Amino acid sequence: MVSVVDPVKGFVEVLLSHLALTCVLLLACFAAVRWYIRDSHRVGGFTQKHVFITGCDSGFGNLLARQLDRKGFRVIAGCLTEKGATDLGAATSPRLKTLLLNVTDSVSIRRAVEFVRREVGERGLWGLVNNAGRSVPIGPTEWMQLEDFTKVLNVNLIGVIDVTLQFLPLLKKAKGRVVNVASILGRLSLIGGGYSVSKWGVEAFSDSLRRNMHHFGIKVSIIEPGFFKTAVTSLDLIEAELKRLWAGLPNDVKDSYGATYLDDYMRIQSFSMNILCCQDISKVTWCMEHALTAQYPRTRYGAGWDAKLLWIPLSYLPSFVSDFIVNVLLPSPKGTRKS
Repeated sequence: MVSVVDPVKGFVEVLLSHLALTCVLLLACFAAVRWYIRDSHRVGGFTQKHVFITGCDSGFGNLLARQLDRKGFRVIAGCLTEKGATDLGAATSPRLKTLLLNVTDSVSIRRAVEFVRREVGERGLWGLVNNAGRSVPIGPTEWMQLEDFTKVLNVNLIGVIDVTLQFLPLLKKAKGRVVNVASILGRLSLIGGGYSVSKWGVEAFSDSLRRNMHHFGIKVSIIEPGFFKTAVTSLDLIEAELKRLWAGLPNDVKDSYGATYLDDYMRIQSFSMNILCCQDISKVTWCMEHALTAQYPRTRYGAGWDAKLLWIPLSYLPSFVSDFIVNVLLPSPKGTRKS
């Protein structure tokens, strides 16, 4: 004989499970709405805030300088070349100031600090955007010499550290923001050379800086772009460097890769970059702007569809999965097989 209690008990259990699921979904919706509202809050007084940006000759830095200038910020743009500074000055308002800056030269950085100090006065510096960077040489690690690594590290990592340390006193006055441009290659090392090494370093430096500077009211954000069409991803530049590296290899090393390896490597790289590279670099500068203007800036910003949907998720998966994907994207040396 079936007890009446059993179906009632089953009904109650189903009801409770549905209620629990409903509560979870409501909490998730509430958390999402709360995050969206919090993420939308902005600081005010843009016209009284100074922002210093490195690497403004072209690309992300150039667009960000123009973007912030239109919003009323007092932008100070560091450019490597006279032409870059002149062209940017001609395309912006009189508020925007330009100066020549080589982030690998501490004397050049000190001059920039003094210029910015005179501009900001007692208000201090609201924002520092470490955007200057270089990509080449990149390629198989075995093809590199030590100086190939240091060329990139000196700009992308040591330069970031040197600029940040020298500007920190001005940032502390304003309880400002530091925005460091890393890369998805700071999470997942797809290529050899100094680029990924430097960007992993930027990630580590930024994390430690964020924790240390929290006590002084300074917020630190990391921008992690995917692949975008800028001077850093110029195929002509990258291929010229690959040919230079290949030409300098001993014959036995060339033989171990095979006579067609360089051509195969460049062909696959060109195919991948043409698919992955996004032309809308405003996706990156929007993240930079948000980090400077949000009341609660994010710690990390993934920029680009490939960063959000492919590389960042892939960086969390087991190594054998990411290794498989990367191996599919690169040719195998002669006499080896993908594994």
